[in-house]
Amino acid sequence: MLTHIVVWKYKPEVSEEQRREHVERLRRLDGLIPEIQSFAVGRDVLKLPRSYHTGLVATFQDRAGLEAYDAHPEHQAVAQLGRTISEHVASVDFEDD
Repeated sequence: MLTHIVVWKYKPEVSEEQRREHVERLRRLDGLIPEIQSFAVGRDVLKLPRSYHTGLVATFQDRAGLEAYDAHPEHQAVAQLGRTISEHVASVDFEDD
């Protein structure tokens, strides 16, 4: 199993509507990309100084599944949106032992 985690810190000028659209588009990926094993997207509730605004956790059977997800056109489009509206994006991918 491979776990994929991404967090976004939006630019200060990004509107609430843009933030909602980003989260909604991310959530739609779960029904579009068959390689996804599990998928969760949410907005930060603690709002600490260190917090990011939105986070995603997805699991895949293996690296090939993650690569298929990454190459999918719908993922590519929402990933571009995320890069456009964020001042910082961080990710980690790891295999469960």
